[in-house]
Amino acid sequence: MTNRPDLSWRHFILPPIHTEGWKFVAVFAAATFLLGMLCSFLGIIGFVLTAWCYYFFRDPQRAVPAGDSLVLSPADGTVSNICTMVPPAEMELGTEEMTRVSIFMSVFNVHVNRAPMSGKILTSTYVKGSFVNVSLDKESENNERNLLSMETVTGHKIGFVQIAGLVARRIVTFVKPGDEVRAGGRFGLIRFGSRLDVYIPTDVAVKVQLGQTMIAGETIIADLNDKGAAMTGDMI
Repeated sequence: MTNRPDLSWRHFILPPIHTEGWKFVAVFAAATFLLGMLCSFLGIIGFVLTAWCYYFFRDPQRAVPAGDSLVLSPADGTVSNICTMVPPAEMELGTEEMTRVSIFMSVFNVHVNRAPMSGKILTSTYVKGSFVNVSLDKESENNERNLLSMETVTGHKIGFVQIAGLVARRIVTFVKPGDEVRAGGRFGLIRFGSRLDVYIPTDVAVKVQLGQTMIAGETIIADLNDKGAAMTGDMI
């Protein structure tokens, strides 16, 4: 295991936040100051919203499991769907079906996304779209999203997709084709509610189930060396 998490009081009361969040916290804080000058009650509401904004952008350390063949969850949230389907053409992963594991993030989850495996980014394609409920599987194909594929250090090709949700208005991706990433390393975030899809080979046994709580960079979705039938399930 690496990157042992900070278990001090600060980890729970005042966790570190991602640098992308500071400008939003600053806006909320400035608005709170102005509202507080007008009405103390509005100032209290503004303070609560500022605290929530800070909490939303929290970026805790994670203990990343060791193992090059492990596929890790790229997001905090819950497993909302496991199915087999042909991956989107933008990822250039071919026309054969792959197993897709979908992870839904609510506005209360950590929204920093982490690489599911170590390897090299092959493609990164941003698609502008609408903002509908990502629990509506077919509708989510029309949402704003960023599609990435990578060649892992084990020689496999996998894909993962950031999908904006009903509230989200911005996908942020820190990597580009040719970049090397490490399993559990930060590769992006989505602001205010969204979903992450992971595409892996169909002959690999999935180790998670519908409704399971996922922790980015820690929860093991699959081991590419563990062959077996993929488990599937409907959206929940």
